[in-house]
Amino acid sequence: MLAQDIIIKPVITEKTMGLMEENKYTFIVDKRANKIQIKKAIEELFDVEVDKVRTMNLKGKLRRMGRYQGYTSSKKKAIVTLKKGSRIELFEEL
Repeated sequence: MLAQDIIIKPVITEKTMGLMEENKYTFIVDKRANKIQIKKAIEELFDVEVDKVRTMNLKGKLRRMGRYQGYTSSKKKAIVTLKKGSRIELFEEL
């Protein structure tokens, strides 16, 4: 898998903005990727040093529209802790 295929999008919420002060960044990643692949992809794409990667699988939620119902897509979320002195400049502009 290529690094561009592993990292799908960043998660920007109030909670993740607070984590950025602790040098932690949150991303939605490919469900098949493991921690080692996520670490290598972040280091390659953003040119930073990764200290730790924590992942979690999010199940899809039940949604209804009238009498029809279905589930939203399941996702995998990764919280990436960078080493001291490393920062992702993309998030600094927000």
